[in-house]
This record gives sequence, structure tokens and C-alpha cells, in this order.
Amino acid sequence: MTIQKDTEGNEKKYLHEFADFSHKRVIEIGCGEGRLTWQYANASSLTIGLDTDPDALRVASIDSPHDRKHQIHFIQTEAGHLPFSKETFDIAILAWSL
Repeated sequence: MTIQKDTEGNEKKYLHEFADFSHKRVIEIGCGEGRLTWQYANASSLTIGLDTDPDALRVASIDSPHDRKHQIHFIQTEAGHLPFSKETFDIAILAWSL
């Protein structure tokens, strides 16, 4: 898949237009390297990014802001096997995933 850049900032604009991430617990399914994650994670109280690609998750972890490492976590798993109980999250994001 070709990586596309959002040079106009549309993703962030529309994400925040449709959802208030302030102090919310967010799960992002198919987070990849975290490109979309960084558009909302600073506002959330907890962000969990899931992906099956360990290399992409490694990049996402390395790019994670040091002061947010306790609030942003990345887990290697498939979407069909979420290791969380019901109602753990306020917002779920699934974008740009196959």
C-alpha cells in the first residue's frame, strides 16, 4: 500500500469535527505506524493502537511522544481478538485498514 500524506490537514480537521477526543479512551484498529494516531492522541486520556504488523508498531512506539508514553500504547493483535472487556473505550477508529 502506498503511504499518502495529508498535507492539507483534512484528517485532523474532520476527526475533531466528528468526535471530541478530550479525556476519552480511544482504540484505533489498524494503527500501522501511528500516522493517524498522532492526529488525536494528545487530546485523549488513553489511546490504544492495534495492528498485526510488528514492524509498523515498532515505528509507532519509537515515534510516540516521550511525555505521553503512559497514555499511548501499541499492541500486536488482530481486530477479531481484542484483549479488552466491553465498554473499555469511548471511541473506536478504523481507518485506512484492509
